[in-house]
Amino acid sequence: MGKTLAYKILENHLVEGTLAPGEAITIKIDQTLTQDSTGTMVYLQLEAMEVDKVKTELSVAYIDHNTLQTGFENADDHEFIKSVARRHGVLFSKPGNGICHQLQLENYGKPGKTLLGSDSHTPTGGGLGMIAIGAGGLDVAVAMAKGTYSLTAPKVVKVELKGALKPWVSAKDVILYVLQQLTVKGGVGKIIEYTGEGVKSLSVTDRATITNMGAELGATTSVFPSDENTRLYLKEEGREEDYTPLAADPDAVYDEELIVDLDQLTPLAAMPHSPDNVDSVSNIGEIKVDQVAIGSCTNSSYMDLMKVAAILKGKKVHPDVSLVISPGSSKIMSKMAQNGALADIINAGARVIENACGPCIGMGQSPKSGAVSLRTFNRNFKGRSGTLDAQVFLVSPETAALSAIKGVLTDGMTSGEELPKIPETDFVPNDNFVVYPEGCNKDNTEVAMGPNIKPFPRNTALPEKVEAKVVLHAGDNITTDDIMPSDSRLLPYRSNIPHLSNYCFEKIDAGFSARCKEAGKCAIVGGENYGQGSSREHAALAPLYLGVKFVLAKSFARIHRSNLINSGILPLVFENPADYDTFELGDELVIENAPQQVTQDTIEVKNLTKDLVYKTKPNFSDLEQTMILKGGKINAIKDN
Repeated sequence: MGKTLAYKILENHLVEGTLAPGEAITIKIDQTLTQDSTGTMVYLQLEAMEVDKVKTELSVAYIDHNTLQTGFENADDHEFIKSVARRHGVLFSKPGNGICHQLQLENYGKPGKTLLGSDSHTPTGGGLGMIAIGAGGLDVAVAMAKGTYSLTAPKVVKVELKGALKPWVSAKDVILYVLQQLTVKGGVGKIIEYTGEGVKSLSVTDRATITNMGAELGATTSVFPSDENTRLYLKEEGREEDYTPLAADPDAVYDEELIVDLDQLTPLAAMPHSPDNVDSVSNIGEIKVDQVAIGSCTNSSYMDLMKVAAILKGKKVHPDVSLVISPGSSKIMSKMAQNGALADIINAGARVIENACGPCIGMGQSPKSGAVSLRTFNRNFKGRSGTLDAQVFLVSPETAALSAIKGVLTDGMTSGEELPKIPETDFVPNDNFVVYPEGCNKDNTEVAMGPNIKPFPRNTALPEKVEAKVVLHAGDNITTDDIMPSDSRLLPYRSNIPHLSNYCFEKIDAGFSARCKEAGKCAIVGGENYGQGSSREHAALAPLYLGVKFVLAKSFARIHRSNLINSGILPLVFENPADYDTFELGDELVIENAPQQVTQDTIEVKNLTKDLVYKTKPNFSDLEQTMILKGGKINAIKDN
């Protein structure tokens, strides 16, 4: 029986466990990445583990989220990250260099390697044939300290691509179609592996767009084979020596399969307020557009922006549209400045902003009240743009650029416009934005700790009786943006959990923080796919600080579930989903004999207010049981 590409790479990195779906495994991690929004917490945790040099082949600390410096907080965080990176042998990518996933792809990604990143869109590296996984910051800190990562072996879903894309249809439309078919929870516990003749028609940056947004499926990661297109991309980036051909066996067996006819696809858009709320641009119709934003780790590659420049060349952005563009890297910006494409964009009336995440994470460029904003980003959760009543649509760069000119959402296939052909280009390596840690170590490098950086909260060992009051009864698909909002107002405080905790769940329940403080010991009740979205562990750390002891839900998103366990918070799944409807705010809950129950197949939660008993499924691995019993991952590591 043949092997999938995903399992070939995992097998090559297997340290412990049996490589079969549902089994607990530990794999060797070759590379890690962090970004500054999650990075301060990662490096606080790395310092807490008292390690010397990192154990990975390569670790990089990127600054790409909190680049808006309106006070000292962000600049202090950057200096803190740089100092800790130097102490431990981590490369430091300065502000302005670009977006972590684009930079990792350009400069460091290698076929067949493993990458763990403290950002949910780390699977971008799968476009190069890597097993690249997004995780919580503590998991990444441990990977740097120990060189390993533990997870549940996923199933592998085969997505067979047939045919080739027509003009005005792009890689963004491919992943929007897959999201339409599988939904935002369809990839949980799975790796999405792309195969078929259609793969050959997609460049590495096309593939990276698809694997990047595979995070919105809830998938562990997504992966493409490494082929001639991979070699050409690495050659263009000046590192052809990193090429290795990789593919699944012809007779590989998959757990599920989906067929996508590329030549049948049309331009698509994800409508408010979910990446899987997808319809064709033609069906949605020519709605008036107020803002267009092009960039993000999904669509800020050289080829994406060159297409945008070609569409805009000699044209004028519609008077009613604000068009903003953020290139993915300094290398891309430099090349576009040299070849005149940047001038074409500016002359059309577009605003060009820093090479950073920017508006994708609510860091500036919030649209006006009630605006329709077309974005080439990966998420359109309500309020994520910084404007609560904005209507955000996710589209391809081609659709975005054409719509910016027309002033309405426009289908390029029916517009009568021609899409110019864009040639690939070679890049000159430039590491002027990178700080290397030569000669630095733990003994000769001090940590730069600003006043806004506070210690992260630590849990205690699990007591015999866990008591809690229900402080929130939430719905389905609660995102980490819902739990711990991320925008220009709060991002400067990502290293200050006491301050952030005041805003926990504020977008859906402004009284949450106050209720937690009054209750002291708290429980949250959630629906399906609780904690989807970003990898930010702040969505676990802020509730921990507020006294949350456990979360009861119909199901959990993978990364958030891990972050809860890492913090010593119990994520419990209802055996009977109908139990969800019986809760009310203020219900007094208790778990008796908690340490004993954690090691069993069922944990009973008693509702003292309603005189009810609920059966829940912990589904904890042996390692997860240890972390829960010790009060979190750091405590478990310290005890060992």
